[in-house]
Amino acid sequence: MGPDGTDRAADLVLVPSVVGLEVEVARRVADAAGVALAQPDPDGPPLGALTWPERHRVVGQHPAPGSVLHRWDSLVVHTELADGGAAGVREPRRPHPEPPAGRATPTE
Repeated sequence: MGPDGTDRAADLVLVPSVVGLEVEVARRVADAAGVALAQPDPDGPPLGALTWPERHRVVGQHPAPGSVLHRWDSLVVHTELADGGAAGVREPRRPHPEPPAGRATPTE
């Protein structure tokens, strides 16, 4: 039996805070602390498949920072697109904006 009263041989580690970090940075922080990032659905695809190729930010985690886990246990994270999903204006603006002075105006 281990020092924590379980039959697990893995040592215990403190859970880091990864909320607010981009997923790749959060992954490095988690690795350094000895835990593995995971997405909330254990039957779903891995976190990397859900967050690639866009940039995602961690908006929630379980367990909370400062909790104790066995080394390489899962730190479940909730993510969202780092830019909030904003893709910019995709439709033409009507009426057209005024061209800068001294520039030709395109014809329609």
